[in-house]
Amino acid sequence: MTSGSNLNQPPLDPEAPARASEAASLTEVEGLVCSCAACPRLTAWREQMARERRAAFRDQEYWGRGVPGFGDPAAWLVVVGLAPAAHGANRTGRMFTGDRSGDWLYGALHRAGLASQSESSARDDGLRLEGVWITAANRCAPPANRPTPSERDTCSPFLERELELLRQARVFVCLGQFGFDQLVRIFRKQGFAIPRPKPKFGHGREVALDDGRWILSSFHPSQQNTFTGRLTEPMFDRIWQRARELRK
Repeated sequence: MTSGSNLNQPPLDPEAPARASEAASLTEVEGLVCSCAACPRLTAWREQMARERRAAFRDQEYWGRGVPGFGDPAAWLVVVGLAPAAHGANRTGRMFTGDRSGDWLYGALHRAGLASQSESSARDDGLRLEGVWITAANRCAPPANRPTPSERDTCSPFLERELELLRQARVFVCLGQFGFDQLVRIFRKQGFAIPRPKPKFGHGREVALDDGRWILSSFHPSQQNTFTGRLTEPMFDRIWQRARELRK
């Protein structure tokens, strides 16, 4: 997909997740995500937000669909968030684009030499990622940023197939506990020996996979975390420095 206009998007399909495992490329996964209508509550919410719009964006056309992953198909680093923001990625159609969390994320990636620019305002703003793929556990904006367990599981095949297709990925950075829990769940399903009991989420915590890859956790760059100082720029910058170290 190259346009944020719904006129250029595929018809809605409630069976899209069921075909994710058959996708031969990340582009095919993208098309399925953009057409997905498998969760009635999330489909209705994302479309409601696209109709009502925030006052600051009243003149903009919202994406209002499932939001696909974004970045370098040859990525060594995969970033996993929770879900699109109602007036961020649900508006722009690109992960972590158009909101304060995205400003923090792309600012940090730019400082780490992994992004071509520090701002993320629109799908066509010229931002390029080097060795990084950005995705999320859920692909539709959920009410109160809380997908249900059923919605999480319904959406899971998209992330599962992305992880299979991102064959050069070595480090997986989870932004927040929801993404961490989902990634651990998927890797266990795929046969990796994740320690039991499940490792606890925490900023800077690391989990080694038995094939030499790593899960690295970070607090989410939400306003709740950044405004209160729970997550600071130095703390966030160290995550990407550590990711580079773990790649070796």
